[in-house]
Amino acid sequence: MASVGSYLKKHTEALVKDVGLEAACTLTGKSKATLGRYYSDAEEHGDRFMPIDAVAALEEAARYPHVTSALAELRGITMSYDSERRNAPEGGVNADVIALSQRFAMLMAEYQQSIEDGIITINEAKRLLRETLALQHVLLDMKLHLEEETNHN
Repeated sequence: MASVGSYLKKHTEALVKDVGLEAACTLTGKSKATLGRYYSDAEEHGDRFMPIDAVAALEEAARYPHVTSALAELRGITMSYDSERRNAPEGGVNADVIALSQRFAMLMAEYQQSIEDGIITINEAKRLLRETLALQHVLLDMKLHLEEETNHN
């Protein structure tokens, strides 16, 4: 269970960073210290998790539903957004292909740098994870645009 808790804490931290710490404090009514405890890996905060109403408030303001996505992933569920998503970026499939190419290039550059010494450190793995998640977001946007294209034609 500790690994599930740690996994959720990482996604809670990503959610807070996505919204911004100051904005997260305002939206949730929680202090910086309290928010920090929700995603802290420290043993004394191991049983602290962000309340669901706070998660909902932050995910409404975020570009991506980090915690909801993590919970779905833990259950083996694939999420799909509807075409009326308020935060959907403008552009379309062509812009998505460009963003996908750029993100993939960034992931490969990060990977190349990480394996130069033959060892991927924790920090390097975290950077690779961030790039992988960013790539996942681009793919999700691309999927949405493609679904929109197929629904309109």
